[in-house]
Amino acid sequence: MTINTEPAAGTRNTLHINMGPQHPSTHGVLRLELELDGELVVSCKPVIGYLHTGIEKSGESMTYHQAVTLTDRMDYLNPLGNNLAYALAIEKLFDCEIPPRAQVARVLLAELTRINSHLVWLGTSALDLGANSVFLYTFREREVLLDLFEEMSGARMMTSFIRPGGLAGDLTPEWLAKVRDFLNALPSRIDDYEALLTDNPLFKERTIGIGVLKAEDALALGVSGPILRASGVPHDLRKANPYSSYERFTFEVPTATNGDCYDRYRVRVAELRESVKLCHQALDMLPDGPVRTADRKVMPPTRAELQHSMEALIHHFKLYTEGLRPPPGEAYVGVESPRGELGFYIVSDGSGKAMRWHQRAPSFANLQVISLIAPGGLVADVIAIIASLDPILGEVDR
Repeated sequence: MTINTEPAAGTRNTLHINMGPQHPSTHGVLRLELELDGELVVSCKPVIGYLHTGIEKSGESMTYHQAVTLTDRMDYLNPLGNNLAYALAIEKLFDCEIPPRAQVARVLLAELTRINSHLVWLGTSALDLGANSVFLYTFREREVLLDLFEEMSGARMMTSFIRPGGLAGDLTPEWLAKVRDFLNALPSRIDDYEALLTDNPLFKERTIGIGVLKAEDALALGVSGPILRASGVPHDLRKANPYSSYERFTFEVPTATNGDCYDRYRVRVAELRESVKLCHQALDMLPDGPVRTADRKVMPPTRAELQHSMEALIHHFKLYTEGLRPPPGEAYVGVESPRGELGFYIVSDGSGKAMRWHQRAPSFANLQVISLIAPGGLVADVIAIIASLDPILGEVDR
């Protein structure tokens, strides 16, 4: 921490200070270089790179199947959504067809994961501003979701359940019934969250007019997701470029106009309600049939086939030792993650490993706006702004 003790004539005496990288309100290992004039923020510069994950280079050293586990850990609040984006890119290289049941099930899993992510965001951002009860309530619902994911896959968070070619396994009727029970209970719980926050004068004072992002600035900086929609731009890849059968679903794209922390809150709460509707539709339209493609260049044989077929065993062995071998080419697929456009760019040279493995991560683009919207506010406002941007540093430091 340094102080300019001898300012030039006509200039301000400002304080330069670090917030982080271990600050409790940074939602990850993030460092902010702040220049302060008293309590007012003169400039705010995000400094990234403290995680050193190296996920992209690691992906290029693994087979296509092995790299699925990396996608879970990139945005640890959207693991199934990351799986989906990666699987769609691989499937685009192979030009393989995914069964209808797997497509609809993927929508269900992606929306349940969106609910999970927004619950964590809502609870932690409210906690940052002193609303402790909301954190306890949202994590109560999240625990139910994690239990469902564990029952489905054996893992609470890093499920790796959506894979190139379909799903790791089918969804049982008992599990689907538990999901419906959870969805039936959730709208009243969202009402409880809003009763605590939406008209709360303290919450509104901390968020209305704070961190205002104009639509033209958001577009110029490549912002996407709820942050962009809170600034009045109704862009959502599920509508603009549907994937995995989203074109069959009916839902609204919530937007707001002020682009401040409060509007970003309102948009995400509205998205929680829309995700509940999408999940109900997925449960209602989920067809019978397989959840794995018949293209044996992509999906290995099932465990049942291995019990009685030597050819299936050999095929399984070759796919897992040599890896998938998509034809030479490149593919990019973007999906709407809870934070915005998440895209995977994969370049294949025909071998069992990707020649280039790259992500378009929404948090990386969204985080830069803090340099634009934090100056002019108070230090306390920086906490609210970071929370409203919902950055995940795992997908920033790739």
